[in-house]
Parts: sequence; C-alpha cells; structure tokens
Amino acid sequence: MPDPQVLTVLSQSSLQDYIDCPRRFQLRYLERLNYPAVESEPALENEKHQQAGEYFHRLAQQSLLGLPDEKLARLANTPDLSRWWDNFKIHRPDLTGYTIYPELTLSAPLGKFRLVAKYDLVAIKDGKAMIYDWKTYRKLPRPEWLAARLQTRVYRAMLAQAGSQINGGGPIGPGQIEMVYWFADFPTEPASFPYNAAQFKRDWDALTKLAEEIAAASDYPLTNDRQKCVFCPFRSYCDRGVRAGDFEEAEAQMEAESLFDVNFEQIGEIEY
Repeated sequence: MPDPQVLTVLSQSSLQDYIDCPRRFQLRYLERLNYPAVESEPALENEKHQQAGEYFHRLAQQSLLGLPDEKLARLANTPDLSRWWDNFKIHRPDLTGYTIYPELTLSAPLGKFRLVAKYDLVAIKDGKAMIYDWKTYRKLPRPEWLAARLQTRVYRAMLAQAGSQINGGGPIGPGQIEMVYWFADFPTEPASFPYNAAQFKRDWDALTKLAEEIAAASDYPLTNDRQKCVFCPFRSYCDRGVRAGDFEEAEAQMEAESLFDVNFEQIGEIEY
C-alpha cells in the first residue's frame, strides 16, 4: 500500500480528485501512474482544445506582464485562440490602480502537508483583493457547481491564510476577497464569488480535516458514481471501461474539469 507520507504537497486539483474518487487520487498522486486511457472522444479534438487553452493562458499572462498586445495578437493563430484573444482584449478586467500579481503561487501549512495554490492573477487595490481565473469552457457552468469546487474554496481560503506574503506583511481579510471566473467564450458573463469570515473558517476547517483524512488513509475506495469513471483516464485500472466519454457530453455535464483546465506548472514564456 502506498505511503501517503511520501506526498508532501496538496493542491486544489489533488484534493478535488480525492473528493471525487479516492482511488483516482491514489493512482495519480501516490502511485504516480501514467494515464492509460484517453479522457474523452474524439481524442484529437480534446487535445487541441487543451493545447489552445494552455496557449491562451500564456497569452493572457504575457499581456499582464507587459508584452505588447499587437505582438501577442500574431500568436493567436487559430480560430479559438483568435476569438478568445479578441474577447480578452475587449473585455479583460479593468485593473486600473491595482497592483497585479500574475502567475502567483501561495502556500501554507495544512496539517502534515503544504497546501499550494497557483493563481492566474491576483489584483489588490485599497485593501480589496481580486482573484481572477481564466476558463476556456465551451459551455457556462452553473454557479453552484463552481461554488462547490475545491478550486473556489482553496483559492479564496489560501489568500486569506497566506495573503500577507503580497500585502506588505499585513493579512488580507476574508471580507476583502472576491474570486472571479472569466470565461473566454462568454466574456461578459463572469462568475463572481465574494468571501467572508464564516466561509473562511468553514473552508479552512474542512481542508484541515481533509488533509488529516488523507494522512491517515490506508484504503482508497472507488467512487460509487460511475459517471465520473466515463471521463477518468485511469478507468481501465479499475475495470470500469476502456472507451472514453464523449467530449461534448463531458462539457455539457461539467463532469471532467481537468479536461479543460490548465496545468499552471506547464505554462512557459512565449517567444516572438
């Protein structure tokens, strides 16, 4: 049985996997197995969408870091990228007067682990802290689905817990934090999630309890929700099918967020 003590860092992604299916968490983060199956069909379409999403994040980051938009625009050379980039140029958040922190990483102790949060953008002005996360979903997710996701809870809680690292040593109160999901295909329909002290206490207590459960775990059962297996790249290890779920169906159900979200660690600089 894998020893959870070899795992020292947790993130919103690993915690979400543990919540969705402890077995997937075990295979991905403890045994560190390669993905034996594609996540969705058609595989090529999914791969292209993922690559375009990664590249859009790189364009947005480089723009925020000061690279000229006219030079970056030449790199938006596919229909999806061109549309997303045009939407971003027209409808990007108004950051006038804000101190911005693109590509920000914050971390804090969480039980026996260290919790890490990697943000697309944090912007601070007059004590108000805004978290922005870029999404390239083809369909708008339900606000209640987003509110329940570990990303929403971890990102806001981490900023309240460790925000002093970017705030001159002073804490950022939960009531001063708001998280905004900005959708590249729906640029005028962002989803906003304010925060407060009661939510922060609820979230940090829940995260601490979850970390304790992971540290003590000796068994990693399969989820009872077989629908999650349809889009899981580890499903063949569990004898829960080989054929991938349909790409459009995955998006319609918002059942495989990892299909469309970007691995922040893989984002690099753009050469032009």
